[in-house]
Amino acid sequence: MSIDYGHVRCGLAVTDSLRITANALTTVSNKELFVFLDNYLSKEQVDILVVGYPRNLKNELAVITKEIDVFIARFSEKYPKIKVELIDERFTSKLAFQTMIDSGISKKARQNKALIDKISATIILENYLDWNK
Repeated sequence: MSIDYGHVRCGLAVTDSLRITANALTTVSNKELFVFLDNYLSKEQVDILVVGYPRNLKNELAVITKEIDVFIARFSEKYPKIKVELIDERFTSKLAFQTMIDSGISKKARQNKALIDKISATIILENYLDWNK
């Protein structure tokens, strides 16, 4: 499972049991994130959570990383058996937006930030799967 953690909402993606493909799952508001995770993880087996960890062009941590660190600490405390992996997510939102353009999604639909977050989570997971082949 991967997460594109944002100030307002988080995009989530999952992979198949063979870890071949990444698929967008949903977008959840930060306030509802642990409620969603509790429900999802009670039904599905997840052994790794891949978290997009943003850096800027100077390779410095982005402003939101403090929020992400708080999320990771809480997640790790609540789900100690699930390994957390961090992956650089620079340019993921831009790649998600370009993916939407390339796939023919309408201009109006491309304004849907929740869709961008979900696609970003999928790209984060695809990158992780590619690097771990």
